[in-house]
Amino acid sequence: MGHCGWAGCGVCTAGHMVARVPDNVMEAPFAIKVGEVLEQIERMLIEKNRKYGNSALEPIGVFSKLSPKEGLLIRIDDKLKRIKNGSLDKDDEDVVNDLIGYLVLLKISK
Repeated sequence: MGHCGWAGCGVCTAGHMVARVPDNVMEAPFAIKVGEVLEQIERMLIEKNRKYGNSALEPIGVFSKLSPKEGLLIRIDDKLKRIKNGSLDKDDEDVVNDLIGYLVLLKISK
């Protein structure tokens, strides 16, 4: 059984979790690229959590009384609107990574 408890998962020599799948199911370069992108998102979420506290999942509620889930849904809507309005063409912010991050937070929210 792998590090995460799933039989198809292992740990690479650097300590990162990597999916082990038969070669006929997925090409190694694809699996590596997926792992790199997911690691980038993981680092971003952990860094923002350190920087802002757990504000997405445990908001202080001074002005807004929305639940954490509703707050995340608003942030996701805002990111989708930015994408619709052409923010993907700008270099000033990685809207896609932020959107993925908010979706992960939504997935783990209570």
